[in-house]
Amino acid sequence: MKIDSALTRRSVKQRSMHKRLYKRFFATLTAIALAACVEQKPIKVGAPVTTTDEAPVNVVVYEHGALGQENVVTWLERHLQQNRQIEYTNPVDRAAAEFVQLALHMGRFDDDYVDAYHGPNTWKTSAATMTANASELEQGIARLQKHLELLATAGNSSIRLRQLQKLTRALALRFKVVQGAVVSFNEELTEIYDEQVPTYDLTVYDRILAEIDSLIPGDGSLSERVYAFRSSLRIPEDKLQVVFDKAIDECRRRTAQYFDLPDGESFRMEFVKDKPWGGYNYYQGGYESLIQINTDFPIFIDRAVDLGCHEGYPGHHVWNLFIESELVGRRGWFEYTVNPLFSPFAPIAEGSANYGIELAFPGEEKINFEREVLFPLAGIDPSRAERLQALNQLTSRLSHARNEIARRYLDGDLTDKQAVALLQKYQLVNAERAKQSLSFIKKYRAYVINYNIGKDRAESWIASAGSDENARWAAFKDILVRPMTPGDIVEGLEP
Repeated sequence: MKIDSALTRRSVKQRSMHKRLYKRFFATLTAIALAACVEQKPIKVGAPVTTTDEAPVNVVVYEHGALGQENVVTWLERHLQQNRQIEYTNPVDRAAAEFVQLALHMGRFDDDYVDAYHGPNTWKTSAATMTANASELEQGIARLQKHLELLATAGNSSIRLRQLQKLTRALALRFKVVQGAVVSFNEELTEIYDEQVPTYDLTVYDRILAEIDSLIPGDGSLSERVYAFRSSLRIPEDKLQVVFDKAIDECRRRTAQYFDLPDGESFRMEFVKDKPWGGYNYYQGGYESLIQINTDFPIFIDRAVDLGCHEGYPGHHVWNLFIESELVGRRGWFEYTVNPLFSPFAPIAEGSANYGIELAFPGEEKINFEREVLFPLAGIDPSRAERLQALNQLTSRLSHARNEIARRYLDGDLTDKQAVALLQKYQLVNAERAKQSLSFIKKYRAYVINYNIGKDRAESWIASAGSDENARWAAFKDILVRPMTPGDIVEGLEP
């Protein structure tokens, strides 16, 4: 999160006001644990609250059931703009408000932490103008964790409270990471992503490489041969827009057969460079997304549908639509106005987006669509489609090897050179692409497990719904809006 330079030139009076707001925010955190144990009496709107260093302010009470048709974000922003202090009749709502503001404060230390925010602008502005204070943020996180623990001890067993506890636990560990603490790969899996620690034997993947070697014969190393074959399926730069537009339109059409998408939902797409990822969805709020596609390296024909589903429909764009409409809009769970990238929901976010490709294009439907529609649009020989499909089916079984390489690298057991060599071998890419993959691991760390283990979790949940397509799509939506973490899925599938 970058601070607008104009904000640094505020008057002394404005800076003083923000300092007082900052003190009051953390004073509220201090009182949380006690508030959980003390019966709260309703405060009437307009009742004055006097502090030692500022004029009386109005207090307004938040109760979701009393809002009528007004959206919770609109309600909060309206009263925050009027400089009203908000009290909460439900202690979980109070905890949710604290989490959102702590998450925004965390964004001052970690530019990647806040992946999306569509909550009150006042909270965002206040966080941007506060002095980033590591000690106070750490104390605030600890106090919120204590408050949530007290609520759970008092008998509150709601899924909302449990997920807030997981979100705050993930925030606490991510804060340690950005502060330079030594945190293991496995610790991130359990504390941030609510995932069990897997074990891998890279020799298992060597047998898959042998099968691919038979499929793509020739001279040179296997990674060189595979990369050369894929490069022959490159979408020409002047055809990228038309191919992606067609692919995303088809992804949306198929998704809309099963989901009622909000009126006015939309996205815009940009082609960018110099990124460690292939595609990214920046959710803007108001049912809009910005989808960016990285063109640092050639984009192969099968990536159009993959990215169209993953970043768009029924992937990240649709997930964010449901969060805003269902969790925030209908239920009033405004903690979900902030989407931390490093959270227990990340495995399901990435995993469902990856599994959404197979859900939208089951069986042979993806390769048929590519061969009949996208190959001709891109000017690529459709006769190569069959070999491409066989290659993709084999390489998909290699994806978990990257988890083990990331674990060894982050735990200090591999050098950069060794990690690049292993990534090149098991991802079947050239050296430059392997270096890009390593840069992703350096930046996002254990996040890499979300694409494959997350997909495994999503697939297992949806498989439990049976073979009926309507039931499968309903199960897909269920893991998004319940909402569920990997631990919830494992527990839910236990006999």
